[in-house]
Amino acid sequence: MTARILVVDDIEANRDLLETRLTAEYFDVIAAENGQQALDICASTPVDLVLLDIMMPGIDGFEVCERLKANPATSHIPVVIVTALDEMADRVRGLEAGADDFLTKPVNDVQLLARVRSLLRLKMLTDELRLRAVTARDIGLDTLFDAPEAGSECEKPRVLFIEERQAAFDGLVKPLRNGFAIEHASDPQEGVFKAAENDFDCVFVAARFEKFDALRVCSQMRSLDRTRFVPIILVADADEDELIERALELGVNDYIVRPVDPNELTARLRTQVRRKRYHDGLRDNVAHSIELAVTDGLTGLHNRRYLDTHLETLVARAHSREKNLSLLITDIDRFKSVNDSYGHDAGDDVLREFARRLRVNVRGMDLACRFGGEEFVIVMPDTPAHVAADVAERLRAQIEEDGFVVSNGTHTLPV
Repeated sequence: MTARILVVDDIEANRDLLETRLTAEYFDVIAAENGQQALDICASTPVDLVLLDIMMPGIDGFEVCERLKANPATSHIPVVIVTALDEMADRVRGLEAGADDFLTKPVNDVQLLARVRSLLRLKMLTDELRLRAVTARDIGLDTLFDAPEAGSECEKPRVLFIEERQAAFDGLVKPLRNGFAIEHASDPQEGVFKAAENDFDCVFVAARFEKFDALRVCSQMRSLDRTRFVPIILVADADEDELIERALELGVNDYIVRPVDPNELTARLRTQVRRKRYHDGLRDNVAHSIELAVTDGLTGLHNRRYLDTHLETLVARAHSREKNLSLLITDIDRFKSVNDSYGHDAGDDVLREFARRLRVNVRGMDLACRFGGEEFVIVMPDTPAHVAADVAERLRAQIEEDGFVVSNGTHTLPV
Protein backbone atom coordinates (compact mmCIF):
# COMPACT_ATOMS: atom_id res chain seq x y z
CA MET A 1 0.00 0.00 0.00
CA THR A 2 1.60 3.29 -1.12
CA ALA A 3 0.54 6.61 0.33
CA ARG A 4 1.84 10.08 1.18
CA ILE A 5 2.24 10.60 4.92
CA LEU A 6 2.94 13.96 6.54
CA VAL A 7 5.03 13.81 9.73
CA VAL A 8 4.70 16.93 11.91
CA ASP A 9 7.14 17.41 14.79
CA ASP A 10 9.30 20.32 15.91
CA ILE A 11 12.16 17.96 16.88
CA GLU A 12 14.21 16.82 13.90
CA ALA A 13 15.29 13.53 15.51
CA ASN A 14 11.64 12.52 16.02
CA ARG A 15 10.79 13.38 12.41
CA ASP A 16 13.76 11.40 11.13
CA LEU A 17 12.86 8.36 13.23
CA LEU A 18 9.28 8.20 11.94
CA GLU A 19 10.39 8.92 8.38
CA THR A 20 12.89 6.05 8.50
CA ARG A 21 10.29 3.59 9.79
CA LEU A 22 7.69 4.57 7.22
CA THR A 23 10.07 4.84 4.28
CA ALA A 24 11.20 1.27 4.98
CA GLU A 25 7.56 0.24 4.33
CA TYR A 26 7.63 2.16 0.99
CA PHE A 27 5.48 5.08 2.09
CA ASP A 28 6.12 8.52 0.60
CA VAL A 29 6.97 10.67 3.63
CA ILE A 30 7.05 14.47 3.83
CA ALA A 31 7.82 16.47 6.97
CA ALA A 32 6.79 19.70 8.67
CA GLU A 33 8.47 21.24 11.70
CA ASN A 34 5.54 23.31 12.98
CA GLY A 35 1.76 23.54 12.87
CA GLN A 36 1.46 26.34 10.33
CA GLN A 37 3.78 24.56 7.90
CA ALA A 38 1.65 21.42 8.25
CA LEU A 39 -1.54 23.37 7.45
CA ASP A 40 0.12 24.95 4.40
CA ILE A 41 1.29 21.56 3.10
CA CYS A 42 -2.16 20.00 3.54
CA ALA A 43 -3.72 22.95 1.70
CA SER A 44 -1.37 22.69 -1.28
CA THR A 45 -0.31 19.03 -1.49
CA PRO A 46 -2.37 15.80 -1.55
CA VAL A 47 -1.79 14.09 1.81
CA ASP A 48 -3.18 10.67 2.77
CA LEU A 49 -2.43 10.70 6.50
CA VAL A 50 -0.97 13.06 9.12
CA LEU A 51 1.19 11.95 12.06
CA LEU A 52 0.94 14.97 14.34
CA ASP A 53 2.93 15.94 17.44
CA ILE A 54 1.09 17.91 20.14
CA MET A 55 3.72 19.98 21.93
CA MET A 56 4.97 22.44 19.30
CA PRO A 57 5.75 26.16 19.39
CA GLY A 58 3.10 28.45 17.92
CA ILE A 59 0.12 26.39 16.84
CA ASP A 60 -0.02 23.19 18.87
CA GLY A 61 -1.22 19.84 17.55
CA PHE A 62 -4.71 20.14 18.99
CA GLU A 63 -5.35 23.35 17.06
CA VAL A 64 -3.82 21.97 13.88
CA CYS A 65 -6.13 18.97 14.11
CA GLU A 66 -9.18 21.16 14.74
CA ARG A 67 -8.35 23.35 11.73
CA LEU A 68 -7.81 20.35 9.44
CA LYS A 69 -11.11 18.78 10.47
CA ALA A 70 -13.00 22.08 10.18
CA ASN A 71 -11.86 22.62 6.59
CA PRO A 72 -14.01 20.66 4.07
CA ALA A 73 -10.98 20.30 1.80
CA THR A 74 -8.94 18.49 4.47
CA SER A 75 -11.52 17.10 6.90
CA HIS A 76 -11.32 13.64 5.32
CA ILE A 77 -7.55 13.27 5.95
CA PRO A 78 -6.90 10.85 8.86
CA VAL A 79 -4.93 12.41 11.72
CA VAL A 80 -2.96 10.35 14.22
CA ILE A 81 -1.70 12.29 17.24
CA VAL A 82 1.80 11.17 18.26
CA THR A 83 2.98 12.63 21.54
CA ALA A 84 4.96 12.00 24.70
CA LEU A 85 1.90 12.99 26.72
CA ASP A 86 0.31 9.95 28.30
CA GLU A 87 -2.43 11.62 30.29
CA MET A 88 -5.90 10.28 29.53
CA ALA A 89 -7.23 13.85 29.36
CA ASP A 90 -4.87 14.57 26.48
CA ARG A 91 -6.01 11.46 24.62
CA VAL A 92 -9.63 12.50 24.99
CA ARG A 93 -8.88 16.10 24.01
CA GLY A 94 -7.13 14.89 20.86
CA LEU A 95 -10.03 12.63 19.90
CA GLU A 96 -12.54 15.41 20.56
CA ALA A 97 -10.45 17.72 18.35
CA GLY A 98 -11.17 15.28 15.52
CA ALA A 99 -8.10 13.03 15.65
CA ASP A 100 -8.65 9.54 14.28
CA ASP A 101 -6.16 7.90 16.62
CA PHE A 102 -3.58 8.46 19.31
CA LEU A 103 -0.08 6.99 19.69
CA THR A 104 2.25 7.57 22.63
CA LYS A 105 6.01 8.02 22.33
CA PRO A 106 8.13 5.96 22.14
CA VAL A 107 6.00 4.63 19.31
CA ASN A 108 5.65 0.87 19.03
CA ASP A 109 6.50 -0.11 15.43
CA VAL A 110 3.78 -2.76 15.24
CA GLN A 111 1.07 -0.40 16.48
CA LEU A 112 2.31 2.41 14.24
CA LEU A 113 2.19 0.38 11.02
CA ALA A 114 -1.07 -1.36 11.92
CA ARG A 115 -2.75 1.97 12.64
CA VAL A 116 -1.36 3.62 9.53
CA ARG A 117 -2.46 0.80 7.21
CA SER A 118 -5.91 0.61 8.78
CA LEU A 119 -6.52 4.35 8.41
CA LEU A 120 -5.14 4.41 4.86
CA ARG A 121 -7.59 1.70 3.80
CA LEU A 122 -10.36 3.86 5.21
CA LYS A 123 -8.97 6.91 3.42
CA MET A 124 -9.08 5.04 0.07
CA LEU A 125 -12.78 4.34 0.60
CA THR A 126 -13.43 7.96 1.54
CA ASP A 127 -11.57 9.23 -1.52
CA GLU A 128 -13.56 7.00 -3.85
CA LEU A 129 -16.88 8.15 -2.41
CA ARG A 130 -15.83 11.80 -2.49
CA LEU A 131 -14.66 11.52 -6.09
CA ARG A 132 -17.99 10.09 -7.19
CA ALA A 133 -19.91 12.76 -5.31
CA VAL A 134 -17.76 15.58 -6.69
CA THR A 135 -18.09 14.22 -10.23
CA ALA A 136 -21.86 14.06 -9.86
CA ARG A 137 -21.97 17.61 -8.55
CA ASP A 138 -19.69 18.96 -11.28
CA ILE A 139 -21.85 17.57 -14.09
CA GLY A 140 -24.98 18.97 -12.48
CA LEU A 141 -26.52 15.74 -11.23
CA ASP A 142 -26.44 16.65 -7.58
CA THR A 143 -26.14 19.67 -5.35
CA LEU A 144 -26.07 17.83 -2.04
CA PHE A 145 -22.35 17.11 -1.84
CA ASP A 146 -21.79 17.78 1.83
CA ALA A 147 -22.55 14.73 3.95
CA PRO A 148 -24.37 15.20 7.26
CA GLU A 149 -22.27 15.50 10.36
CA ALA A 150 -22.69 13.12 13.26
CA GLY A 151 -25.20 14.47 15.69
CA SER A 152 -27.21 16.22 12.99
CA GLU A 153 -29.88 13.55 13.33
CA CYS A 154 -32.25 13.43 16.28
CA GLU A 155 -31.95 9.68 16.81
CA LYS A 156 -29.41 8.39 19.26
CA PRO A 157 -26.62 6.36 17.61
CA ARG A 158 -27.38 2.63 17.86
CA VAL A 159 -24.53 0.59 19.31
CA LEU A 160 -24.20 -3.20 19.66
CA PHE A 161 -21.91 -4.87 22.21
CA ILE A 162 -20.91 -8.48 21.55
CA GLU A 163 -19.63 -9.59 24.96
CA GLU A 164 -20.18 -12.90 26.76
CA ARG A 165 -19.61 -11.62 30.29
CA GLN A 166 -22.52 -9.66 31.70
CA ALA A 167 -20.36 -7.83 34.23
CA ALA A 168 -17.92 -6.70 31.53
CA PHE A 169 -20.80 -5.47 29.37
CA ASP A 170 -22.37 -3.56 32.27
CA GLY A 171 -19.08 -1.85 33.04
CA LEU A 172 -18.50 -0.79 29.43
CA VAL A 173 -21.93 0.66 28.72
CA LYS A 174 -22.47 2.53 31.99
CA PRO A 175 -21.09 5.87 30.68
CA LEU A 176 -22.90 5.47 27.35
CA ARG A 177 -26.48 4.93 28.47
CA ASN A 178 -27.60 8.54 28.14
CA GLY A 179 -26.13 9.36 24.73
CA PHE A 180 -26.48 6.08 22.84
CA ALA A 181 -29.08 3.37 22.19
CA ILE A 182 -27.32 0.26 23.52
CA GLU A 183 -28.04 -3.38 22.59
CA HIS A 184 -26.27 -6.51 23.81
CA ALA A 185 -25.50 -9.93 22.35
CA SER A 186 -23.90 -12.43 24.74
CA ASP A 187 -23.45 -15.08 22.05
CA PRO A 188 -20.90 -14.18 19.31
CA GLN A 189 -22.82 -15.83 16.47
CA GLU A 190 -26.05 -14.26 17.64
CA GLY A 191 -24.20 -10.92 17.60
CA VAL A 192 -23.23 -11.31 13.94
CA PHE A 193 -26.84 -12.09 12.98
CA LYS A 194 -28.11 -9.18 15.06
CA ALA A 195 -25.64 -6.80 13.43
CA ALA A 196 -26.72 -7.98 9.96
CA GLU A 197 -30.43 -7.60 10.69
CA ASN A 198 -30.26 -4.10 12.20
CA ASP A 199 -28.82 -0.73 11.32
CA PHE A 200 -26.12 -0.08 13.93
CA ASP A 201 -23.79 2.90 13.99
CA CYS A 202 -21.02 0.91 15.69
CA VAL A 203 -20.33 -2.60 17.02
CA PHE A 204 -18.02 -3.41 19.94
CA VAL A 205 -16.50 -6.91 19.92
CA ALA A 206 -14.75 -8.45 22.92
CA ALA A 207 -11.30 -9.79 22.06
CA ARG A 208 -11.84 -13.09 23.89
CA PHE A 209 -14.72 -15.57 23.94
CA GLU A 210 -14.81 -18.88 25.73
CA LYS A 211 -15.59 -21.05 22.69
CA PHE A 212 -15.37 -18.70 19.71
CA ASP A 213 -12.67 -16.76 17.87
CA ALA A 214 -13.25 -13.01 18.15
CA LEU A 215 -11.37 -12.41 14.91
CA ARG A 216 -13.81 -14.71 13.13
CA VAL A 217 -16.66 -12.51 14.36
CA CYS A 218 -14.91 -9.47 12.87
CA SER A 219 -14.16 -11.33 9.63
CA GLN A 220 -17.77 -12.47 9.23
CA MET A 221 -19.04 -8.93 9.72
CA ARG A 222 -16.64 -7.61 7.10
CA SER A 223 -17.74 -10.29 4.60
CA LEU A 224 -21.48 -9.56 4.85
CA ASP A 225 -23.00 -6.83 2.68
CA ARG A 226 -25.18 -5.52 5.51
CA THR A 227 -22.26 -5.05 7.93
CA ARG A 228 -19.34 -4.40 5.59
CA PHE A 229 -19.17 -0.70 6.40
CA VAL A 230 -20.30 -0.76 10.04
CA PRO A 231 -17.49 0.46 12.35
CA ILE A 232 -16.05 -2.23 14.63
CA ILE A 233 -14.21 -1.44 17.87
CA LEU A 234 -12.28 -4.28 19.49
CA VAL A 235 -12.16 -4.36 23.31
CA ALA A 236 -8.84 -5.98 24.23
CA ASP A 237 -6.43 -6.38 27.11
CA ALA A 238 -3.14 -4.48 27.27
CA ASP A 239 -1.00 -7.54 26.44
CA GLU A 240 -2.87 -8.52 23.26
CA ASP A 241 -0.79 -6.56 20.72
CA GLU A 242 -0.62 -9.40 18.20
CA LEU A 243 -4.38 -9.96 18.27
CA ILE A 244 -4.99 -6.21 17.90
CA GLU A 245 -2.65 -6.05 14.91
CA ARG A 246 -4.43 -8.93 13.18
CA ALA A 247 -7.81 -7.38 13.94
CA LEU A 248 -6.79 -4.10 12.30
CA GLU A 249 -5.57 -6.02 9.25
CA LEU A 250 -8.99 -7.70 9.02
CA GLY A 251 -10.71 -4.32 8.87
CA VAL A 252 -11.49 -3.51 12.50
CA ASN A 253 -11.72 0.28 12.71
CA ASP A 254 -10.44 0.89 16.22
CA TYR A 255 -9.61 -0.76 19.52
CA ILE A 256 -9.69 0.17 23.17
CA VAL A 257 -7.65 -1.43 25.95
CA ARG A 258 -8.90 -2.54 29.36
CA PRO A 259 -9.21 -1.04 31.90
CA VAL A 260 -11.33 1.26 29.76
CA ASP A 261 -11.45 4.95 30.54
CA PRO A 262 -15.07 6.16 30.14
CA ASN A 263 -14.08 9.45 28.50
CA GLU A 264 -11.81 7.76 25.97
CA LEU A 265 -14.48 5.16 25.25
CA THR A 266 -17.06 7.86 24.57
CA ALA A 267 -14.68 9.92 22.45
CA ARG A 268 -13.62 6.96 20.29
CA LEU A 269 -17.23 5.90 19.79
CA ARG A 270 -18.26 9.40 18.74
CA THR A 271 -15.38 9.46 16.25
CA GLN A 272 -16.58 6.23 14.64
CA VAL A 273 -20.22 7.35 14.55
CA ARG A 274 -19.26 10.70 13.00
CA ARG A 275 -17.17 8.96 10.33
CA LYS A 276 -19.87 6.38 9.55
CA ARG A 277 -22.54 9.03 9.09
CA TYR A 278 -20.21 11.02 6.87
CA HIS A 279 -19.61 7.95 4.68
CA ASP A 280 -23.31 7.05 4.70
CA GLY A 281 -24.08 10.57 3.52
CA LEU A 282 -21.59 10.23 0.66
CA ARG A 283 -23.00 6.83 -0.36
CA ASP A 284 -26.56 8.16 -0.31
CA ASN A 285 -25.36 11.10 -2.35
CA VAL A 286 -23.83 8.86 -4.99
CA ALA A 287 -26.94 6.67 -5.13
CA HIS A 288 -29.11 9.77 -5.52
CA SER A 289 -26.85 11.04 -8.30
CA ILE A 290 -27.08 7.74 -10.16
CA GLU A 291 -30.86 7.83 -9.84
CA LEU A 292 -30.95 11.36 -11.25
CA ALA A 293 -28.70 10.33 -14.13
CA VAL A 294 -31.11 7.64 -15.34
CA THR A 295 -34.47 9.20 -14.40
CA ASP A 296 -36.54 11.70 -16.35
CA GLY A 297 -37.09 14.62 -14.01
CA LEU A 298 -40.54 15.53 -15.34
CA THR A 299 -42.29 12.16 -15.46
CA GLY A 300 -40.25 10.05 -13.00
CA LEU A 301 -39.83 7.32 -15.64
CA HIS A 302 -36.44 6.01 -16.69
CA ASN A 303 -34.84 8.13 -19.39
CA ARG A 304 -33.27 7.34 -22.76
CA ARG A 305 -29.82 6.89 -21.20
CA TYR A 306 -31.18 4.08 -19.06
CA LEU A 307 -32.99 2.52 -22.03
CA ASP A 308 -29.85 2.63 -24.17
CA THR A 309 -27.92 0.89 -21.42
CA HIS A 310 -30.40 -1.87 -20.63
CA LEU A 311 -32.19 -2.65 -23.89
CA GLU A 312 -29.26 -4.58 -25.35
CA THR A 313 -29.03 -6.64 -22.16
CA LEU A 314 -32.74 -7.42 -22.22
CA VAL A 315 -32.63 -8.45 -25.87
CA ALA A 316 -29.59 -10.68 -25.28
CA ARG A 317 -31.31 -12.30 -22.31
CA ALA A 318 -34.43 -13.00 -24.38
CA HIS A 319 -32.29 -14.58 -27.11
CA SER A 320 -30.34 -16.77 -24.68
CA ARG A 321 -33.52 -18.00 -22.96
CA GLU A 322 -35.45 -18.27 -26.24
CA LYS A 323 -38.18 -16.03 -24.83
CA ASN A 324 -40.33 -13.38 -26.47
CA LEU A 325 -39.55 -9.68 -26.06
CA SER A 326 -41.87 -6.93 -27.29
CA LEU A 327 -41.20 -3.23 -27.69
CA LEU A 328 -44.08 -0.78 -27.47
CA ILE A 329 -43.36 2.72 -28.82
CA THR A 330 -45.88 5.50 -28.19
CA ASP A 331 -46.24 9.03 -29.51
CA ILE A 332 -48.78 11.65 -28.45
CA ASP A 333 -50.56 13.08 -31.51
CA ARG A 334 -50.51 16.87 -32.11
CA PHE A 335 -48.73 17.50 -28.82
CA LYS A 336 -47.30 20.78 -30.12
CA SER A 337 -50.83 22.20 -30.29
CA VAL A 338 -51.22 21.63 -26.53
CA ASN A 339 -48.14 23.73 -25.83
CA ASP A 340 -49.18 26.38 -28.35
CA SER A 341 -52.76 26.67 -27.09
CA TYR A 342 -52.41 26.21 -23.34
CA GLY A 343 -48.73 26.80 -22.61
CA HIS A 344 -45.80 24.55 -21.70
CA ASP A 345 -47.03 24.05 -18.12
CA ALA A 346 -50.14 22.40 -19.54
CA GLY A 347 -47.95 20.30 -21.81
CA ASP A 348 -45.98 19.18 -18.77
CA ASP A 349 -49.23 18.23 -17.04
CA VAL A 350 -50.15 16.04 -20.01
CA LEU A 351 -46.74 14.32 -20.03
CA ARG A 352 -46.88 13.61 -16.29
CA GLU A 353 -50.39 12.17 -16.48
CA PHE A 354 -49.49 10.18 -19.60
CA ALA A 355 -46.54 8.65 -17.72
CA ARG A 356 -48.79 7.82 -14.76
CA ARG A 357 -51.20 5.97 -17.01
CA LEU A 358 -48.31 4.06 -18.58
CA ARG A 359 -47.22 2.85 -15.16
CA VAL A 360 -50.77 1.79 -14.26
CA ASN A 361 -51.22 -0.21 -17.46
CA VAL A 362 -47.93 -2.16 -17.51
CA ARG A 363 -46.49 -4.85 -15.25
CA GLY A 364 -43.77 -4.33 -12.69
CA MET A 365 -41.36 -6.39 -14.82
CA ASP A 366 -41.88 -4.09 -17.84
CA LEU A 367 -39.49 -1.21 -18.46
CA ALA A 368 -41.26 2.12 -19.17
CA CYS A 369 -39.07 5.00 -20.36
CA ARG A 370 -39.47 8.49 -21.72
CA PHE A 371 -37.61 8.36 -25.02
CA GLY A 372 -37.75 12.10 -25.61
CA GLY A 373 -40.33 14.85 -26.02
CA GLU A 374 -43.75 13.20 -26.23
CA GLU A 375 -42.35 9.78 -27.17
CA PHE A 376 -42.34 6.89 -24.71
CA VAL A 377 -41.06 3.30 -24.91
CA ILE A 378 -42.17 0.21 -23.00
CA VAL A 379 -39.98 -2.91 -23.09
CA MET A 380 -42.06 -6.02 -22.31
CA PRO A 381 -40.06 -9.18 -21.47
CA ASP A 382 -41.68 -12.62 -21.92
CA THR A 383 -44.43 -11.04 -24.02
CA PRO A 384 -45.44 -12.26 -27.50
CA ALA A 385 -46.40 -9.71 -30.12
CA HIS A 386 -50.18 -10.32 -30.01
CA VAL A 387 -50.28 -9.76 -26.24
CA ALA A 388 -48.24 -6.58 -26.59
CA ALA A 389 -50.66 -5.39 -29.28
CA ASP A 390 -53.59 -5.95 -26.92
CA VAL A 391 -51.84 -3.96 -24.20
CA ALA A 392 -51.08 -1.18 -26.67
CA GLU A 393 -54.68 -0.95 -27.82
CA ARG A 394 -56.00 -0.94 -24.25
CA LEU A 395 -53.60 1.87 -23.40
CA ARG A 396 -54.46 3.83 -26.53
CA ALA A 397 -58.19 3.57 -25.86
CA GLN A 398 -57.79 4.60 -22.21
CA ILE A 399 -55.76 7.65 -23.20
CA GLU A 400 -58.34 8.67 -25.81
CA GLU A 401 -61.44 8.13 -23.66
CA ASP A 402 -60.38 9.91 -20.45
CA GLY A 403 -59.59 13.59 -20.76
CA PHE A 404 -56.40 15.12 -19.29
CA VAL A 405 -56.87 17.77 -16.60
CA VAL A 406 -54.32 20.60 -16.97
CA SER A 407 -53.60 24.10 -15.67
CA ASN A 408 -54.64 23.36 -12.07
CA GLY A 409 -57.97 21.93 -13.19
CA THR A 410 -59.06 24.83 -15.39
CA HIS A 411 -59.05 22.77 -18.60
CA THR A 412 -59.71 19.16 -19.61
CA LEU A 413 -58.11 18.19 -22.90
CA PRO A 414 -58.69 15.26 -25.23
CA VAL A 415 -55.37 13.56 -26.02
